[in-house]
Amino acid sequence: MSCLARHADRLATGSTVLRRRLTTGLQAWVARGRRDDLTGWRVALGCWARLALLGLAGYLLWRLVRAVPNLLWLLSTAWILAACRAGKTAPEDQDEQGGDASRDASVEAVRRLLLEVMGDADAVHLRTVLARLQQDGQWEGRTVTDMRARLTLLGIPADRNVKVGGIPTWGVRRRDLEAPSPTDAEQTSTEPSTAA
Repeated sequence: MSCLARHADRLATGSTVLRRRLTTGLQAWVARGRRDDLTGWRVALGCWARLALLGLAGYLLWRLVRAVPNLLWLLSTAWILAACRAGKTAPEDQDEQGGDASRDASVEAVRRLLLEVMGDADAVHLRTVLARLQQDGQWEGRTVTDMRARLTLLGIPADRNVKVGGIPTWGVRRRDLEAPSPTDAEQTSTEPSTAA
């Protein structure tokens, strides 16, 4: 992977992580507006008030950018720097910095999951895997882009032209999952031949 591609991948991954953190944080903030000491429709008044505040903040930001368009340069630069920083560290996507052993275990677990969802087929679409995870109560609120970013971090190849049922979209092929990893290939090539 070239240097430019690595930086672009880091920016895309970081943007995904930032978007997820921002969305999750705002959802949690709105949910904290719920009042358990009230009954009926009054319970959700705090949530509606917080949603109204978010809408007002969005409107004011839009008006400010319309009045001072050069502000977009500052906002874009801040987002890019934050995304690059988040893409570089991405603790939630690197198993909380658990090291090589946990990363290898995570790669193996993801490969097993992909092969399980794939069944007897030669490939599986990422949206099918995501639907399976969400059906099991995992990866709620995440997208196929999040899954692609996760697979990229784990070194599992995904392709945008995987055909399942004649429909090409993002997916994973069985041959890519069952291929030996580079470390396995090095071990087998360095083992002495025992041919008699």
